[in-house]
Amino acid sequence: MTAGLAVLAVASMGILYAMGPFSTALQPAEAEGTGSVFGAASQDVTAEGSLTVADDDEEYRYEAKKAPSTTASSGWAPPAVTPDPGSAQAYAADALAVRGFGSGEFDCLVALWSKESGWRVNAYNAGSGAYGIPQALPGSKMASAGVDWETNAETQVNWGLGYVIGRYGSPCGAWGHSQSKGWY
Repeated sequence: MTAGLAVLAVASMGILYAMGPFSTALQPAEAEGTGSVFGAASQDVTAEGSLTVADDDEEYRYEAKKAPSTTASSGWAPPAVTPDPGSAQAYAADALAVRGFGSGEFDCLVALWSKESGWRVNAYNAGSGAYGIPQALPGSKMASAGVDWETNAETQVNWGLGYVIGRYGSPCGAWGHSQSKGWY
C-alpha cells in the first residue's frame, strides 16, 4: 500500500509540474478572462498594454493583444519619392492665377499647406491616414485628379485646390478655418 501511495504522489507531482506556472495550459491567450486554478478562484482581469501579477514566489507578465489599426488598415504605405516643395509651390501659384486668385490667396495657401504637409508630396499622417501636399483623407481621393496622385505634386495641387475652393471658397477661407479649428 505504501508503494502505491508513493507512485500516486510522484504522479501527482508530475501533473503539478506539467501544469506549473510555465505551462501554456495555465497561461491565458489574452490579458482578459476569468477562471480558477486548482480550485482557487481567480480574479477577472482586463488590461490594456501589459499586466504584471506577483505573489510571494512568482511573478507573471501578460501582454495584451494589440488591436488592429483602424486608420491605415489597407496596408498602404507612402511611396518613396523625393519631395520638391519649391516646384510644388511654383505650380500652385500658377494654378491659382489661372483660377483668378491673387498673391494674397497664394500666401494663405502656402501657410496652409506648409502647416499640413510642408509641401511634401509624400507627407503621410499614420494616425489619420491623410496623405500628400493637401493631406487628403484618405489620400486615394486624389485619384480623381490623376492616377499618379501618390507621387505627382501637380496632381495633388490640382485636387487640393479643387477641395479648398469648393469647400471654403478660397485658400484664405481654408486657412482661416484651419486657424480657428486646427484642421481644414
